[in-house]
Amino acid sequence: MTRFYDILRDLLTQLADGQPVEALQPLWSRLLETLVGDYPADASTLMVNDEAGLLPVAVLGLPDEVRGRRFPLDVHPRLAVIARHPGVCRFPPDSPLPDPFDGLIDEELTAVHDCLGVALRDGERLIGVLTLDALAAGSLARLDEDELLAKARLLATCLRLASQLSATRSRLSEALDSEPRPALQRHWNSPAMQRLDASLDLVAPTDMCVLLQGETGVGKERVVRALHARSTRHQGPLVQVNCASLPEQLIESELFGHRRGAFSGAIRDHRGHFAMADGGTLMLDEIGELPLALQPKLLRVLQEGEIQPLGSERAQRVDVRIVAVTNRDLAAEVAAGRFREDLYHRLSAFPLQVPPLRQRREDLLLLAGSFLADNRVRLGVNNLRLSSAAEAALLAWQWPGNVRELEHTLGRAALRALGERLDDSRRGGSIDSRRQAVIRIDSRHLDLPRDAPHEPFGALDTRSAGAAETSYSADEDWLPLRQAIDDFQRDYIRQALAAHDGNWAAAARTLGLDAGNLHRLARRLTLK
Repeated sequence: MTRFYDILRDLLTQLADGQPVEALQPLWSRLLETLVGDYPADASTLMVNDEAGLLPVAVLGLPDEVRGRRFPLDVHPRLAVIARHPGVCRFPPDSPLPDPFDGLIDEELTAVHDCLGVALRDGERLIGVLTLDALAAGSLARLDEDELLAKARLLATCLRLASQLSATRSRLSEALDSEPRPALQRHWNSPAMQRLDASLDLVAPTDMCVLLQGETGVGKERVVRALHARSTRHQGPLVQVNCASLPEQLIESELFGHRRGAFSGAIRDHRGHFAMADGGTLMLDEIGELPLALQPKLLRVLQEGEIQPLGSERAQRVDVRIVAVTNRDLAAEVAAGRFREDLYHRLSAFPLQVPPLRQRREDLLLLAGSFLADNRVRLGVNNLRLSSAAEAALLAWQWPGNVRELEHTLGRAALRALGERLDDSRRGGSIDSRRQAVIRIDSRHLDLPRDAPHEPFGALDTRSAGAAETSYSADEDWLPLRQAIDDFQRDYIRQALAAHDGNWAAAARTLGLDAGNLHRLARRLTLK
């Protein structure tokens, strides 16, 4: 228990120093491993409750993409039962309630047979849930419930103090007229997105213009929403306008408004996007498409803080924070004479670059988990699971279409996998219930090009490990597949550790794994 107390102390110290809950994921993982690592469970989770449902902040024995999912109580009845139970809640092996982790533990698609959970509470308020699952019935039968409850109460106290510290900072932020950071956001694994998130925190409370650049499909609109939510203008409107979609002859009217009779067809007054965004944020998407003739008028509005609707004789004050968005290199557009230099410098008071997905592969499985959770609900199935081959294929592809391409790829793959499952059921003379089905997405369902040039995180070089190039024949002694996989994983983990001087956390990031899951895998492979 000493190590458990030490980690709790570290957590509370960092929370007191202002670190957000979701930024402490490595500590949460260490805490969970210390808490339940000696129990005979195949999987365990520590989940924290927020408005969107239960959010896993640490997992063991589950793929990292699970941390990208939300688990609303109204669609996960077992978690709802745990949340209401006053002590250790156990489920019989034949419980009719679907387990939220069926099909997600390791490579098995069999249902979880032993399941228990503990609600973490602050009085009557649910602040989190601790779950343990095992594939073999009776595995958790001898678990000391009193010990688990004692640990759970300590954990609940830690979460309660974390909540109180967060609430104190929120009240202070409100007193300074600044919106607190949302309590639970996705914690990115990649350094690139962590840097972007830190930059958003830095610029959000100001009124500086932000120029947001990035390739198509990287999620620039989501970044704008996060920027607005963290700003002092969060209670005002967020107005989005796509400059490329507006007819050139109507752009001025759409942005600045017009009065009745200002031109043919102007049969009533029109406010315009600037007036609609007064007191809030105006997102100018595809700003590089704005015609040169209109750019001086936009510059004047930014300089003077006033608009003059078409047909009006008087200027109108507006209080608007501008976020300009583009997938073009605006500096190059300036050099080519297609964009005004003075407007470029006004818009790029604080430039931000959203990295493409190929530069943040550590986040790919987190994003995949979120999209799989959405598709699980859309298709009405119990769970969607990526096979190891599918995960490898996702990590190997370059993703020229970025996050949008990943979202659509997984949506199509989920539908193909479900259709294949239903076809198999019909041929077998029975129809599976979608609600009871665990759908496995394999690499063939992804339908990604086979000539992907990228190998994730560096390929294992067997020759450097002392192995010679060998041709194999059917006459040789073949290892069982599981043993061959284990041998490969041992060598691969050893190489990752050697590359990082034995730093397990850095090796886990390189391998695209949660640190707790890497430690668990290493123990199984007798590396620890």
